Amino acid sequence: MRTTFIQTVENADLVKKQLLQWSQQFREIIFLDSNKSNSEYSTFDCILATDAFTSIQTDFINAFEDLNIYQKTTKDWLFGYLSYDLKNDTEKLTSNNNDGLQFPDLFFFQPKKLIFIKGNQLEFLYLNVCADEMESDYQEIIHLETTLESNKPEITIQQKISKTEYLQKTEKMLEYIHKGIIYEANFCMEFFATEIILDPVTTYDDLNKISQAPFSAFLKNNKHFAFSASPERYLKKVGEKCISQPIKGTSPRFVNKDDDELSKIHLSNDPKERSENIMIVDLVRNDLSKTAQKNSVEVEELCKIYSFKQVHQMISTITSNLNPEYSAVDVIKSTFPMGSMTGAPKISAMQVIEELEETKRGLYSGAIGYFTPENDFDFNVVIRSILYNATENYASFSVGSAITSKSEPEKEYEECLLKARAMRLVLNDSEVL
Repeated sequence: MRTTFIQTVENADLVKKQLLQWSQQFREIIFLDSNKSNSEYSTFDCILATDAFTSIQTDFINAFEDLNIYQKTTKDWLFGYLSYDLKNDTEKLTSNNNDGLQFPDLFFFQPKKLIFIKGNQLEFLYLNVCADEMESDYQEIIHLETTLESNKPEITIQQKISKTEYLQKTEKMLEYIHKGIIYEANFCMEFFATEIILDPVTTYDDLNKISQAPFSAFLKNNKHFAFSASPERYLKKVGEKCISQPIKGTSPRFVNKDDDELSKIHLSNDPKERSENIMIVDLVRNDLSKTAQKNSVEVEELCKIYSFKQVHQMISTITSNLNPEYSAVDVIKSTFPMGSMTGAPKISAMQVIEELEETKRGLYSGAIGYFTPENDFDFNVVIRSILYNATENYASFSVGSAITSKSEPEKEYEECLLKARAMRLVLNDSEVL
């Protein structure tokens, strides 16, 4: 049974930093920050879940069934992630590419300590503890000095696929498109650093400052960390309503207001970007229909432009009403991995991705999020994220773009570099300083 303790704070932004710093004593952490997003589907400013009471960690084999059982029997808040390679649980697919990060395919935990921030209200929702412990934690948090590492050494990020190789592989993907094997596929490449020691809180804080994304996340599972500045929601469920908001279409931001507005207009009117987006909207509509009530799948927004600190993005919103014969995990299983990170037709696109990419995606292009006791959930798409194995001292981030028949390999490569810039700056990559 969970006990509630509510306090009003004067400086919620400071308390967010104190919460994350305080949580580092625990083995399991998920910290979700909406960066005060004004989206109609935003339900909190910040959530901290930490200190596992129970947990589940597994490879892809029967992973969704294991999660379904865990979620139904626990009937409580659960926080965790789904890796991209859970595709191998739902389809006859494999993941044989290089894996320097070695994240488990699925991890969820039931937090003893759950803390929400909404406006200036701080709400503690603790499991099997007395009010005195919440008061004690509150005092410890608000009196904590927030100190962040500085003077990071310059490092050089290595690229798993060279520019020449990228252009060649993109041409190969275009061949598959021209043969009709696929219509679109999201082609990604990894940037990585070895023998690197990161301060987790500083790394996340630096990335969040640069991006201020609506689905930012800090994840710790013992030696594995994720620092995410994701602008994209994968899937949310509220009651019977399911909401998916895929991103397809990117253009740069500019300091000059006129140039910035022109970039936004160009993205909105770009036929190639619109066709990318619409193809994925059709794929998401099809995926949601598998568990939806009849005639309930709707496109609420089509190709709307949203502006973030680093880029403009084209986002669509698709909704459905869940058929009561299906569970919360069922709707995730039938839509995962998300269409924006795969392509169409989905299975063929994932086969081509496995052939041409050189890195196992793992958590990248997976999802971080949570389930509520009422069987609702909300998950982001793990993009614009740095992943880190603190035991192996290996840090990695991947970026990609959608390849369609209208793609120009050079422009796709430039789009990848644009998306990579924030992560390179955070890691103090000497090539972008």
